[in-house]
Amino acid sequence: MKILAPVSIETRRLMPRAWDVLAVLIVFGAVVLLAEASRELLGPLTVKTANAIALDPSHLPHYAFRTALRMLAAMAFSLLFTLTYATWAAKSRRAEMLLVPLLDILQSVPILGFISVTVVFFLSLAPGRVLGAEIAAVFAIFTSQAWNMAFSFYQSLRTVPAELTEAGKTFGLSGWTRFWRIEAPFGMPQLVWNMMMSMSGGWFFVTLSEAISVGPTTVSLPGIGSYIATAIAAKDLAAIAWAILAMLVVIIIFDQLLFRPLVAWADRFRIDSEPGDEEPESWALTMYRRSRVFDALTHPFSRLMHWSWTLKAPAGRPHVASETERRSRTGDIIWYGLVTLIGAWVTWRLVRFVGVSFRWPDLLDAGLRGMATMLRVMVLIALASVIWTPIGVYVGLRPKLTRVIQPVAQFLAAFPANLVFPVAVVLIVHWNLNPDIWLSPLMVLGTQWYILFNVIAGASALPRELKDAAANFQVKGWLWWKTVALPAVMPYYVTGAITASGGSWNAAIVAEVVSWGNKSLHAYGLGAYIADATTAGDFKRIVIGVCTMCIFVVVVNRLFWRPLYWYAERKFRLA
Repeated sequence: MKILAPVSIETRRLMPRAWDVLAVLIVFGAVVLLAEASRELLGPLTVKTANAIALDPSHLPHYAFRTALRMLAAMAFSLLFTLTYATWAAKSRRAEMLLVPLLDILQSVPILGFISVTVVFFLSLAPGRVLGAEIAAVFAIFTSQAWNMAFSFYQSLRTVPAELTEAGKTFGLSGWTRFWRIEAPFGMPQLVWNMMMSMSGGWFFVTLSEAISVGPTTVSLPGIGSYIATAIAAKDLAAIAWAILAMLVVIIIFDQLLFRPLVAWADRFRIDSEPGDEEPESWALTMYRRSRVFDALTHPFSRLMHWSWTLKAPAGRPHVASETERRSRTGDIIWYGLVTLIGAWVTWRLVRFVGVSFRWPDLLDAGLRGMATMLRVMVLIALASVIWTPIGVYVGLRPKLTRVIQPVAQFLAAFPANLVFPVAVVLIVHWNLNPDIWLSPLMVLGTQWYILFNVIAGASALPRELKDAAANFQVKGWLWWKTVALPAVMPYYVTGAITASGGSWNAAIVAEVVSWGNKSLHAYGLGAYIADATTAGDFKRIVIGVCTMCIFVVVVNRLFWRPLYWYAERKFRLA
């Protein structure tokens, strides 16, 4: 047998490889598609009706690409928002007291509330051009993605093991370096799973994002969301089936080229002294690592990051304890005073805006509807927790099963509630059912997956030593769930439940008013109140409904979810 001499790594890198060819094709295709889309951004914008969207399936590839581009743009902005906003909230005690409640409010504001207030502003950025409407659509998708990711990363930064932080200080790492070398890697596995969930959440609201309708004004951008809205209005079941197929293809592409490589890459940051039984794999990650094309594209950024890690923060002069405490108290007084002034000014502006035609019956009606929606949310989140927490633990502990479930769960989470409307309307009308009860499950259709994805992330991060210790001591049955599984996933579950709760309030806008052709069903709730006000273009009722929803969500978070979150952070963090 002829024995071949070993080939050095440098020699192998100089050889032409199929990975380089595939990478060139991917990069070239992306550039061509981006150029084609960019050319349309500066085209003239006309206020259109839904009839402008053609239901011919041959248009779906173009629509799918436009939607995918908006989703990726929104994801990029959401990631930037997460790395800045969540880090600031986790690092600063003063900022945390403002930013975390503000995040509660932001995730409770329904997407229709954002669209109603901001669409005119974004359209004015590029008057008469498609670019303004595209920015409005991207921002709407951003509001369905960013809050979940920010909550996830904030929770991760608050639960970084103390020994990792001390190790960074011992080696003299600056705050910037500690963040990128210790804290961000620690939170990366959970952030990646929540990025997948946020992308699916964007799909869930894509119809509202691309078919923007406020009062008599309707702007339909080319995309799968506007295609679905047009198909529902036309009662075209064949077109809906084509839209589902196109959405499935895009989700699979995202899974193979983006999320599966990210999951495999983030596995290297698991807190474990030895590798897991089965490490996640991705052919795309192998291509990214071995291709000289991607090496050349990412090399400048890598050099920049390595250069930034060598920078040292300027050493400040030492202060005595009394001086430091005095300055801290003074800073607190200034900060809280500034926050109070801003809150008072915002309240005054809202009262002035609504007060012109304010009526107490409107406020009472919104409050009673808010209580009805709150009852639905509480019951649905409790049921989703009982169902998906054990399933998430089971899946997260089995890497092979996780790889199978990952794209399936993404597709189910992305499935727009609009596509269930025909079945819901027909069944409720046929059986003469109560819409107040039987429309409720639509609220949790897209938000229950926040719980599943976060629990899977928590179970996947379970250290191998802990699993081995439980096996050696023969901890089984309910004792294993009580002492190992549930404590390990508790911080992750609470993060997912908080986001699922806020998302369910948001989904009430879609779930409490459903239509199929000329048939429409209304459930008694705050979501229907806001949806009807948006359709009528009644901005004062929109403000009343959005503010009422924010108050309900913040109160529930302050009285229930936040205490549970702090309990999980103190009792179940890795230390």
